[in-house]
Amino acid sequence: MNRYYNPVRTVEGDGCLSRLPAVLAEMALPEKRVLVLAWSRQALEHPAVAALLEKDSGFQAKGVVFTASNPTVEQLFQVWQETQDFAPEAVVAIGGGSVLDVGKSLCCLYGRDLKSVQDVREAVAGGKLRPAARWIGVPTTAGTGSEVTCWATIWDPEQDCKRSLESHENYAYAALVDPALAKGMPVRLAVSSALDAAAHAVESYWANHTNAVSRGLALEAVSTIMGGIDGLLENAPAAHEAMARGSLLAGLAFSNTKTTACHSISYPLTMHYGIPHGAAVAMLLAPVLKLNAPAVPGVDRLLEALGVRNAADLKARVDGLLKRSGQPSALKDWGVQPDDLPRLAALGMTRGRADNNPVALDAETIRELLQSIYA
Repeated sequence: MNRYYNPVRTVEGDGCLSRLPAVLAEMALPEKRVLVLAWSRQALEHPAVAALLEKDSGFQAKGVVFTASNPTVEQLFQVWQETQDFAPEAVVAIGGGSVLDVGKSLCCLYGRDLKSVQDVREAVAGGKLRPAARWIGVPTTAGTGSEVTCWATIWDPEQDCKRSLESHENYAYAALVDPALAKGMPVRLAVSSALDAAAHAVESYWANHTNAVSRGLALEAVSTIMGGIDGLLENAPAAHEAMARGSLLAGLAFSNTKTTACHSISYPLTMHYGIPHGAAVAMLLAPVLKLNAPAVPGVDRLLEALGVRNAADLKARVDGLLKRSGQPSALKDWGVQPDDLPRLAALGMTRGRADNNPVALDAETIRELLQSIYA
């Protein structure tokens, strides 16, 4: 039986951030209290955002800059402390996946009595969080799809794990996907973000929890991203527009399926070696494709969308994109030590991701996958 659900109002296209005041007005907020969580001061100076923050805008708006990548439970607790007294009815999150994840997490933490980081851990682990505020996602990178999913990744290095805050009631009220916001991204970030989006779509296609709608969205996303990604190396406007659309489609696809082995195995690589998430996931795409292909119905359609004949072709394609954008394509060149592979393999068994893979995973299988991208 096929089921699909995503309630996010999506607006995509150059300049669509100008619609922000109108979207907020549609929300009919009783007190009109809006928190704008942005990745930089520059984002707060965008005309549509700056107008919202003016005293005569008709809203009680507060701007906060959040610059951390891969946000931790400590950083989430800190920004919650800084904003809880404001008690926003809506959060506008403007940034990459880290900012969007913190914005949607805050919506589920407001109204709770949190006295410590441990309280945040327990609240997230309890899995019964419900939002006290609504949010709007405005991505400035084309990759995470966080603007159309209902979960958020929060890192907990102190306890050597990645936490996922999830509530089906916490889908964004709206997503404003404005390609103009991504056009100033460094090339290596643009490429790794796009490859992350491609991985979202690929993994959505073969996930155990896949469905007909997600598979259709996934194929269109993969074709759009892999067909236009080379243009990012020349900072071509058309490439940024394609990545924004592809990332949105991929987000809609995996919003109902979650990800699988690539993401599961990538998390400790990012946590312990600082490998950018998109690069970590991208390196794993080819070996996981080789592992999964016999168990994936319609794999030929996926290969066609990727523009490759097999996993070897995909490895060459991904390695080339990483290298041309100034990024290593092997774990050795990221500083990973051979003796660390068994530990990284054990940490790569992420619940909800590893068990969503069409081929069963164990620590030894993951170690072999890591070995295949070591050098």
